[in-house]
Amino acid sequence: MSGPHVIRSSVVLPEAELEWRFSRSSGPGGQHVNTTDSRVEVRFDLARTRALPEVWKRRALERLAGRLTDGVVSVRASEHRSQFRNREAAAVRLAALLAEASAPPPRARRPTRVPRGVDERRLREKKRRSQTKRGRSPKDWG
Repeated sequence: MSGPHVIRSSVVLPEAELEWRFSRSSGPGGQHVNTTDSRVEVRFDLARTRALPEVWKRRALERLAGRLTDGVVSVRASEHRSQFRNREAAAVRLAALLAEASAPPPRARRPTRVPRGVDERRLREKKRRSQTKRGRSPKDWG
């Protein structure tokens, strides 16, 4: 691994809590692909970790509920031909997933009102346009 993968601020993905599994990757690659286990799956026990602050962990468990299996989140990578690069990709993807899932909720949007001047301008323009169109008619509308 090229170093610690930061989730957010000073919180780092703990290497000791990551469980790695390797298997043969599918797709083209010649004879090499038939002999090397280049696909990587990394599993992280989100429910039991002590690396994340409690608030973040609760948020992540709630947001990733559909993706968890017994509190464990897993990420696969097989886009590269080397196991090392797939390990990097999986770790980066897991860190990004945890960062997004544990992020604080966005601030609530405060609805704004349309200014009175905008409404008045719109109505004035409607009236002027109506007069223009009325003036095109041969009839006298009164």
